[in-house]
Amino acid sequence: MNIETIRDYCLMKPDAEETLPFGPDVIVFKVNNKSFLLLPLDTEELRFNVKCDPDLAIELREQYSCVLPGWHMNKKHWNTIVVDGTVPSKLIKEWIDHSYELVNKKKK
Repeated sequence: MNIETIRDYCLMKPDAEETLPFGPDVIVFKVNNKSFLLLPLDTEELRFNVKCDPDLAIELREQYSCVLPGWHMNKKHWNTIVVDGTVPSKLIKEWIDHSYELVNKKKK
């Protein structure tokens, strides 16, 4: 998995948009004006931040060494995923899906 794969996957989501609110070094993917993935372009190691249910966030951090508390984010609700080959792409896509679904919940 690389930056383009992540970018393409995010933009396949309904109503997803790519923004650069923090300058040219961080792509922020949003749905309904809410961020669901932040992808820095200026790191040696490929990594990104995704929103996560707080209980699941802790569980994932304990289970996978590539899942860290969200860098520069609310660590209760965000994880940083280091794409280092230790987990399959399918699982990374599931984490992206989870983040997208959390921020795209329909108001009741």
